[in-house]
This record gives sequence, C-alpha cells and structure tokens, in this order.
Amino acid sequence: MAFPERFSNLPEYAFPRLRALLSDVAPGLAPGESPQILTIGEPRHPMPPFLSDVLQASLQGFAKYPVNEGGPDLLGAISGWLGRRHNLDVAPDRIMALNGTREGLFNAALALCPETKNGQRPAILIPNPFYQVYAVAAAAVNAEPVFVAATPETGNLPDYAGLDAALLDRTAIAYLCSPANPQGAVADEDYLRDLIALAEKHDFLVFADECYSEIWRDAPPPGALKVATDMGLADRVVMFNSLSKRSNLPGLRSGFAAGGPEQLRQMRRLRSYAGAPLPMPLQAVSAAAWSDEDHVQDSLRMYHAKYAIADRVLGGVPGYAAPQGGFFLWLPVADGESAARLLWARAGIQVLPGAYLAREVDGFNPGQGFVRVALVAPEAETEAALTRLASVLYDTTTGRG
Repeated sequence: MAFPERFSNLPEYAFPRLRALLSDVAPGLAPGESPQILTIGEPRHPMPPFLSDVLQASLQGFAKYPVNEGGPDLLGAISGWLGRRHNLDVAPDRIMALNGTREGLFNAALALCPETKNGQRPAILIPNPFYQVYAVAAAAVNAEPVFVAATPETGNLPDYAGLDAALLDRTAIAYLCSPANPQGAVADEDYLRDLIALAEKHDFLVFADECYSEIWRDAPPPGALKVATDMGLADRVVMFNSLSKRSNLPGLRSGFAAGGPEQLRQMRRLRSYAGAPLPMPLQAVSAAAWSDEDHVQDSLRMYHAKYAIADRVLGGVPGYAAPQGGFFLWLPVADGESAARLLWARAGIQVLPGAYLAREVDGFNPGQGFVRVALVAPEAETEAALTRLASVLYDTTTGRG
C-alpha cells in the first residue's frame, strides 16, 4: 500500500518524543512532593463560572446541525470583541468560527495557498522554533517550508525582511505567533508594519497567530489585523485567536479567524465542504465568553503573579528572558534533552526540550539549548516547582548554569 511522501519527513510529535525520552527515568521526588508536569500549554485557571448556565440553557441546540461559519450571535460577539480590544470594525462576513486555532491555521493554508507562485513552488515562512501545525500545513499544500530562526539575537522573532528577495517573491504565506510560543516575545507595531509592508511588496499573506494575546506583562500586544487595517492593507492579514488561553477553555475548542473579505470568502467556501462546525450550544458558550472581560482580567492577575515568581526565582540566571506575553518560560540550558531527563530524575518535574519545537537548519537547531516551561499551575505549585527546577538546573547561589 502506498502512502503520501509529503508527510514522511515530519518528526515524531513533541509529547510522544518526551514520553520516549523519559521512559527509562524514574521521577526523583522527596517525601511529600508530587510530580509537576509543566510541558503542555493547558491553562489550569478556573473557567468562567457563568458559562455553565449558558450551556445548560442551550442544550437543545445539540439536536440541530450547527451553522458552519458560526451563527449570528457568535460572529456578532467576536466582532464586538475586535471592536473593544483592537478598535476594529470587522463585519461578521469577515469572521469565521473555528474548532480552535490549530484547525484554522491548518485549513487556512489549504484554502489560500496557491499551487504555484510566480511560476515556482510556493514557500511558506515559519518562525523557528514554532507551533508545529505550521509545518504540517506547508506539507499538506506541497509548499516549501522555510524555517527562519527566531533567537535571542533576533529578539526571538523571525527576521523575514532579511531573506533573499527571490525567496520572498515566491512566498505565499508567512506565519507569525505573537506573543510567541515558546519564547514569549511580542511583535510591536513597528515590527508588524514592516512585515505587512514586506507582504505587500512581495505579494504574500501574513497568518497572525494571536492566541496568547490576552496574557501579557506590561501592555496588551498590538494586533496584526489592526495594524494592517490602519495601513489600508487589511487583506494582507488573516488573524487567529481562541478562547483556550484567554478564557481558560482549551477543551471547548473554540476560536475564530478574521481578515479581508476575499480571504474569508475562500476559507468559508472550503469549510462548507470539509469543515467541522462548532455545535450550537458551544457557540452560545463562546459568544458569552467573548462578551465578558472580567474573567480575563482575573486570570491575567494570576499570570502577573507567576511572572513575578519566575523573575524572583530565575532572574539571576544568565540568559533568562522574562516573557513579554504568553505563559511559557524559555530557559537556557546546555542541552534541552539532557536537562529534561535530569529534572525528571532529580525533581520529578517534566519540561519540554526546546529542540522538539524547532527544526534543524544548516546543522543548527535554535531550540537545542532551551527547555520550555508552562506557567499554568497555581501560584504555590509554580513557586515550588520553579524553586526545585532552579536547584537542579542552576547554581542559584552564583547564577551559573
């Protein structure tokens, strides 16, 4: 039996790789200590309490086929949020409901990436390290994935403007995650303007993955669609966001895409054939969540407290970079896999080797010297885990690793 070759070079996904890495290591725990799993970006803050009533009142909707692109109430709530958060006036027909951003980030490439660009195989630009769905989307549309290093030297954001003009001329899509997963860097307005101008010059789309946008340290991150709209170039950006991180609802699988009218028309058209619409009771819950900000601010205060804990415990470590947004720490180590095994063996703490989130290019994997740590546990657990982590990975009395 033949299988497609386009997915043959995909590495094993990060979490199965981690299980294999740690399979022969027993967790080292002191009496009374519990394992701390700080690998997956699954929020553990309370979900908004009022949503259970909304769901209960909407249960009859499970007896109906859902509206494929999202019903009027949900699209109206998302449009209202875009107005309050980004001062954008986005008509509902320029928005589409998603089963979380991962589905949208994949299917948008299917809908919008052409078979050729300027007579050549199209390229899709991907920050390195990155959220892994970007690479599988490129493979699915037979585009060349171009992994662009996002390292401390580049501000942990990809320097797309530094690429060769011939490559940019055959680029169809550039992915950008801000706040960045895993590094926590935020693309400011200048960065976004430069990227959107580059997209206009070389005729490509920017897929702006903003699912961490409501978790920030000092100020709300700017939105790419807002910047593009102010430039008169709204059709250069498709933005993606969800309730997973903003509202602590990862299991709801509810997000949206918004952008120019033709881009959303093409995405909706594909979804009408192959999409999996969000059930109507979940649309009702989503509309209620997008319409409320109090629970978002409550959650943000908890993240601010955990930023402060991380700064206090790890601030003396050379190379420590306090995240500007999101809930990951991107911690420097000699080798990510060795550090992950050491932490599990000595402290019962699981972290993710940074190399599992990146690809090797020209013999260099930009995640090799890092581990990713998710700040998702309650504050007391976070402080205890980071203290144990620091005692194992770093000489905290001297600040040396």
